[in-house]
Amino acid sequence: MSGTGAGTGAERAADATPGESAGSTGARVGTGDAQGGTGGAGGGRGAAGRTAPAAKAGSHEGSTPPTRSNPRPNQAPPANQAPPASRDPDGSTPPPRRRQARGEARIAQLLAAAADVFRTQGYTAASTNAIAREAGVSPGTLYQFFPNKEAIAVELGDRLLARWQETYGEAITLSHTELALDRMLDTVLDPLIAFNTENPAFCVLMQGGEVPGRITEKHDLVHDAMLTRVTVLLAGYLPELPGAQIRRVGVMAFQLFKAGIDLIMTHGGEEREAYARELKTVMFRYLNPLLDEANRLSRAPDSA
Repeated sequence: MSGTGAGTGAERAADATPGESAGSTGARVGTGDAQGGTGGAGGGRGAAGRTAPAAKAGSHEGSTPPTRSNPRPNQAPPANQAPPASRDPDGSTPPPRRRQARGEARIAQLLAAAADVFRTQGYTAASTNAIAREAGVSPGTLYQFFPNKEAIAVELGDRLLARWQETYGEAITLSHTELALDRMLDTVLDPLIAFNTENPAFCVLMQGGEVPGRITEKHDLVHDAMLTRVTVLLAGYLPELPGAQIRRVGVMAFQLFKAGIDLIMTHGGEEREAYARELKTVMFRYLNPLLDEANRLSRAPDSA
């Protein structure tokens, strides 16, 4: 690597700080030439080189070592040097985007397989081996993303709960109070029933007695928020009824819905559709007399 030695000497001379003496620079250049074996040491020495042995490159006895000047701000890196990698705000280098996409796809594949296994075997009987087999991967591949079955259930439960919140948030809105009762029930119940039938693992994870506590805690919070939303909807639909009665009606209607969903989920095909209709019928027959009562109360001041 003879060219490397000569080049190094020349670069060090070019990078010398203004405070360096000519003799010191000459010694550094000479040293670089000697390492490179070019024979140019004699012409490269300054005055200091004639009175004292040549110092090692970068050595300055009795003085503060010079610092190399920073590269020019606009100086491009050499053609054979890769540009610096971008970093996240925490200072870590993010994985390549392609690798992130592959990882997300694998996680989605494992969660879909877990949903099928939880649906058919239940949470307690399910195993990581069964989930890996359903996903068509080795258990080792599964463990690259999830340490155990509980972690899979928590991730799946979080995603399903987020989608459930979005679903009932769009279905249970005050804008539906302008609809007739039967039409309102269709508009509210149809998307809620569809979500549960399309995601059977949701019922398994939300109602199972041995699922991770973190899932049940989040489910309880979502349950309370949904009940509040139902009560607000009923208060807008039946504004003439007392607040305490509205709260009781909200709890009763919510429990009727949960019982109806359980029956719907235990049947399939035409029977499932029949139970969905039965749920709407029960809700209508429960709420319609209350609507009549609210209408009578609203007319009472006029008749007086």
